[in-house]
Amino acid sequence: MKYHNRKVIVDGIKFDSKLEARRYKDLKLMQEVGLIKDLKLQPQFLLIPTFRKNGKTYRKTVYIADFSYFSIKDDKIIVEDTKGFKTDVYRLKRKMFEYKYPQLEIREVRK
Repeated sequence: MKYHNRKVIVDGIKFDSKLEARRYKDLKLMQEVGLIKDLKLQPQFLLIPTFRKNGKTYRKTVYIADFSYFSIKDDKIIVEDTKGFKTDVYRLKRKMFEYKYPQLEIREVRK
């Protein structure tokens, strides 16, 4: 169990934490009433493509968010991550994401 989170199943979907499952329910309701659209779970954003150097292949690096959706009110795509604890890897990937995708807004949802 990573960081003492408990897996939770909602609508047949396994979430890594209660916080993430709760946020999914909120976003699903927001979509149903027309506040947001195009809700996606676990969207992936390419940070570094696969490449070769000196005969070695390096795998691509991706940032996997918890959710993304189009906010009707804000008129833009929002990327969300539910966070109880920020790892060093998360901090680095977030920085790379901010550089590569300046047109997207990333929000952290906390407990």
